Amino acid sequence: MIFGPIKFVFRVVGLLLVLSVLYFCVTFVQVWLTGREHTTKDAQAILVFGTAELNCRPSQELTDRLHHAFALYQDGRAPFIAVTGGSQKGDVCTEAGVSASYLEARGVPKTAILLGRGDDTWQNVATVLPALRRHHITTVITVTDPFHEDRAMATASSQGLTPYPSPVSNSAVRGPGLWRYYLKETLEVGVARVTGYHLLSQWLHV
Repeated sequence: MIFGPIKFVFRVVGLLLVLSVLYFCVTFVQVWLTGREHTTKDAQAILVFGTAELNCRPSQELTDRLHHAFALYQDGRAPFIAVTGGSQKGDVCTEAGVSASYLEARGVPKTAILLGRGDDTWQNVATVLPALRRHHITTVITVTDPFHEDRAMATASSQGLTPYPSPVSNSAVRGPGLWRYYLKETLEVGVARVTGYHLLSQWLHV
């Protein structure tokens, strides 16, 4: 009789493990597919998610994102470009500031560039949201690396924006180690879908 409840517990635990594996497998596929979507829609702004700057110059990954955003802007896909990203300890410049300088050097008017900050995806959106709202912007084309596109869009959507995907086509992040980025995004998206993206942001800073 004593083994009956124990067997039941093991069956429940086993079922939960199987369901968890299936859940994260489906999430992985969704993250992968979203990174291959490219919208043909226009929007009110292009939202560039921040990544590393090096001595007040954009890293190759950030350059790729800015180059892609600038091409969309030149094609008339949106009248504004919103740039985001903060700074690490010891940095003189912010990622958003470096991005703005890059775009201004290529002829984008300062009035067409909206500045945010933030140390993660949630903060990127949250810090630029007031500037977007001042211009009554609700639709954005999200520009980031393919592996990050799903979480970027979900985070923008959870803060009241309507995002359209436009991941970088030739990301500097490639090669054998790329699977680690997809695994990280799968885990974070999978958790955030249950707990919420704001809570995920808070956990990442603990």
